[in-house]
Amino acid sequence: MTQEDYKALALEARKNSYSPYSHFRVGACLVAEDGQYFTGANFENASFGATICAERCAVSNAIAHGVKRFCEIYISCDSGWAWPCGICRQVLNEFKACDMLVHVGSPDAEWKTLPLSALLPESFGPESLDKA
Repeated sequence: MTQEDYKALALEARKNSYSPYSHFRVGACLVAEDGQYFTGANFENASFGATICAERCAVSNAIAHGVKRFCEIYISCDSGWAWPCGICRQVLNEFKACDMLVHVGSPDAEWKTLPLSALLPESFGPESLDKA
């Protein structure tokens, strides 16, 4: 698979979004260490706190398939960029196989890429507990 393939999968995944409140559709394509990929879409809930972001949906999908190590994620929305929220950054940090690359884009915006470490500097993760 190429980067263009993963971008297309993220753009396609956003079509499965359930976002009747915000109308902000997000799709994600998570790439595992072994090359497998898993998609996800955001889904909202009337209680708002039960809303799940596309990134965490993709991680849940991967874990349900027994995969827990990831190298990169592609995140799409309808316009502009949708960088991962703080909760998603922490969840991605838990399962990163390396300094995960985070790619964001949309049909009308050029894709941007940053390493997860730039989005979550001085993070607390599994390696922090290993040192305790």
